[in-house]
Amino acid sequence: MKKVSRGSIAVNTVLIILSVFWIFPAVFAFIGIFKKKQEYNLGNFWDLPKGINLAENLKGIASAFGMVKGMVNSFLYASVSAGAAVLIAILAAYAISHLKIKRPMFWFLFIYSGTIFPFQIYLIPVYKGLTATKLYDTQLGMILFYTAICVPFCMFVLRNYFLGISKEICESAKMDGCNSLQILGHIFVPMSTAPLAVIFLTQFNWVWNELMFGLTFTKSREIRPVMAAISLMDKANVPVILMACVVASIPTLLLFFLLNKHFEAGYAYQSK
Repeated sequence: MKKVSRGSIAVNTVLIILSVFWIFPAVFAFIGIFKKKQEYNLGNFWDLPKGINLAENLKGIASAFGMVKGMVNSFLYASVSAGAAVLIAILAAYAISHLKIKRPMFWFLFIYSGTIFPFQIYLIPVYKGLTATKLYDTQLGMILFYTAICVPFCMFVLRNYFLGISKEICESAKMDGCNSLQILGHIFVPMSTAPLAVIFLTQFNWVWNELMFGLTFTKSREIRPVMAAISLMDKANVPVILMACVVASIPTLLLFFLLNKHFEAGYAYQSK
């Protein structure tokens, strides 16, 4: 029987403790969605719900127009922005890693610099830019901004992954008459399914859960993303807010399970 070292026991113990702290908010939210407003406000934090009150809380979400429309908006922003960012990143990473362009490292650092600074510094200049171009509080403005802010990370991941693809494969394809776009489409993209799935999932999840820019660059319910809509809900009715949080997490969970087989394989890009 294999002996377990003290180091492994210590590591597993720490991981279990961290997992409990990580899962606790989700458990708390799940318990809270079964309570009534009065039961939650007047009861104890640790009290279990006295009954099932899902129907009333779901009705509260349905009656909140901002919540429903916010989920539609967030799905639009997250899917289009993440998809466009991945597409742009593919072209940029391929050019920087395998095409003979001038100063590839300069372009890599120039694009990647978008992730170096705190996101808060973008608030005022982007707000002024959206206002000047009449894109403030518009779906197009939000999509353009989210796409731009997602590109650097996607490019960074794909560039590192593309560098691990053998140049001999590209040379062989060129000898067979393939041009650069054909090599990208028939060799690089099929070989990069795993990291593509991972970066799309991570950027979709980030845009979906983003709050700061959603509150700053929108003012109407028709444009506001879901997290901004939840943050503006009635704070007195906590069970409805918890229900809204649980419902808002469903799309990202579904996407994770759909891409799960690629997600685990995608960790390979970290070693590239």
